[in-house]
Amino acid sequence: MDVVGRALLILAFAVSIFGCGSALASARGLGPSTLIVTARRSLYAVMALAVTAFVLLEIAFIRPDFHYTVVVGHASLTTPLLYRIAAPWASQEGSLLLWLTLLSLTSTISIRTLRGRMRDVEPYAIGVMLLLAAFFAGLLVFAAKPFTTSAIAPADGLGLSPLLRYPTMMIHPPLLYSGYTLFTVPFAFAIGALAAGRVGTDWIVHTRRYALIAWLLLGTGIILGSRWSYAELGWGGYWAWDPVENASLLPWMTATAFLHTIIVQERRGLLKTWNASLVLATGLLCLLGTFLVRSGVLSSIHAFGESTVGPPFLGLIGGLTFLCIWLVMSRRQLLEPDGELRWLSRESMFLLGNLALIVLVVVVLWGTFFPLISEALTGSSSSVGTGWFSTYATPSALSIVALSGLAPLLPWGRGRWGAFGKAAIVPLAGGVVVAVLTVAMAGTHSVAAILMALVCGFTLIAVGREFWIGARARRALTGDAPPLALVRAAAGNRRRYGGYLVHAGLAMLLLAVAASTAFDTTKQQSMVPGQTIDLAGGRQLKYLKPTGDIKLNKAGRIEYISFGAEMQVIRNGKPAEIIDPRHDFYPSLAIVAYGPVGRFFQGEESSEVSLRSRPARDLWVAMTPDSDGIVTRAKQVDAGFQKISQNLDENVASALLAKSLQGIVDQQLSSKGAIVVRAIDSPGVLWVWIGAVMMILGGLLAISQPSVARSRVKAAALARVGKELQQV
Repeated sequence: MDVVGRALLILAFAVSIFGCGSALASARGLGPSTLIVTARRSLYAVMALAVTAFVLLEIAFIRPDFHYTVVVGHASLTTPLLYRIAAPWASQEGSLLLWLTLLSLTSTISIRTLRGRMRDVEPYAIGVMLLLAAFFAGLLVFAAKPFTTSAIAPADGLGLSPLLRYPTMMIHPPLLYSGYTLFTVPFAFAIGALAAGRVGTDWIVHTRRYALIAWLLLGTGIILGSRWSYAELGWGGYWAWDPVENASLLPWMTATAFLHTIIVQERRGLLKTWNASLVLATGLLCLLGTFLVRSGVLSSIHAFGESTVGPPFLGLIGGLTFLCIWLVMSRRQLLEPDGELRWLSRESMFLLGNLALIVLVVVVLWGTFFPLISEALTGSSSSVGTGWFSTYATPSALSIVALSGLAPLLPWGRGRWGAFGKAAIVPLAGGVVVAVLTVAMAGTHSVAAILMALVCGFTLIAVGREFWIGARARRALTGDAPPLALVRAAAGNRRRYGGYLVHAGLAMLLLAVAASTAFDTTKQQSMVPGQTIDLAGGRQLKYLKPTGDIKLNKAGRIEYISFGAEMQVIRNGKPAEIIDPRHDFYPSLAIVAYGPVGRFFQGEESSEVSLRSRPARDLWVAMTPDSDGIVTRAKQVDAGFQKISQNLDENVASALLAKSLQGIVDQQLSSKGAIVVRAIDSPGVLWVWIGAVMMILGGLLAISQPSVARSRVKAAALARVGKELQQV
């Protein structure tokens, strides 16, 4: 199977290069006219080869087959089946193969759905897609080889990292990769449109839905990653401005800007240069994000560490960046706007929102790459903290939310100050009320927090006003009941109301972020049974007793050893719910180094958080036992175990090992030693996830409606047919 897998990847590499050359030759009018057909079939062949190779790798993980070095590094006999299925994209080799597979799938779908349109753009687009496919296939053939095997298979593998054994992590990476690869479609067609000199709306009509789906998938992946960070990593937050987190956020922000300005180009023929630049920047940032995860140039908990794929990625990104800049500059006359931008208009708000997003992108880029910049300039690497990001990102975030509320209050084309002022009165009053309530209830004097409450309240009321106006108009026409009128109004213009729902979700999310970060209460202290921690709102957290357990998998093998704490929340002096945070120890395979007993406490560790979410507040609790004491005790037991077990039967020795491990757990429980407890009381965190769900629902609603330009093209075609019939 390993030989077949390697052969498939070599074929994918060769076919990609051949197809890319055929596509570019067809684009330049070289060779026979059938070259474009050859290029298409090459793309379809790459898809079949990549999918088959990925299926073979999945089979190796599911079995699991420890002849494969990648399987040894990321699976084990104690790894549950569902996590073995997800393990390929936890490895560098598997994630690159998944990238190639998704890239070939999305590229094939985009070309198959062309149906004869944009024949002059198609060859360039296929050429770009196959160039990227050749790049990733080349990495898999020459650098990160997923089908490398060893002659002698070990008895067990290292297993999937405990930090990745979280349900959403099974779909978080595929969602991000799907977003990255789907952005390849508008990226490739934008290059094709510029190269062919076809810079109208045709390429936007074809790629808009791909861009919107990619934006939605990437955003959902970011949210799921944030949830994983909050519930699994044990530090108590959901966004740390980590380099890899930032890498996924950057293309999402430029795509957000692109999705707004394509509406302006479709409706008004404006901002063509913006659109071309933004979609090209989004594609490049997707590649940059992939580079950051795999190159190891920046330290991150999400990165794969040092690797050999960094230089090829830099070469690809540099070459494509030069090509994109040259194309935009050489086609600048064709990108001239069809009309004049009026500043008191909806399109001007979109443009200002784009500027705020670009400023935010620059801030995040600078902060992310500051360690490399400082090392290049001073010789020593230094980084900026989360406070720096928050300080410089807040003004842009405030502007983006405010403009999200202002845009619906203005018409397309040209607005009037009087009508605008009248429409803004109620949302502005609502924003002031929210800001006043924030000061009164939270007692804060933070200018940033008050301004965030003001603009988020303004935007929520402004968006709510639009829904109310739409429902009222629908009710006046049909006599529907208010709820039904609202639903039918939204269904009649899904793209518009989907966008409004996204804006409302963003406002709610950022308001909740501001509340949860500005007004949280964090307590950390050493505790013994019977002690309490004071929390916000007069509540307390009492440590009742330690807990411990040896977790076996279905095959009866030890998966991990857990030490925890049973704790009780006390409200108004009365006992409330019981919570049970724990700390898990996963075994190491290094029996010689740590001993048969000690190895069970020398592998990876995982903090399992106890989380209680309420509409008003979240209670987040993590605990850490005396790890040094546990390891020391294990070493002492190990020394005696090895002396006794030397001449014992294998079954007797296994039983003695189990008894020794249980003895360590029992001794830890009876000692009732001190643990370190970290408790965070955060207001409004639940509304972060509710706001995110609103944004996802808004995106789904917008996707379900075809673009305005496609409808106009269809209407124009029908009109031409009507005229021709009249002439007959």
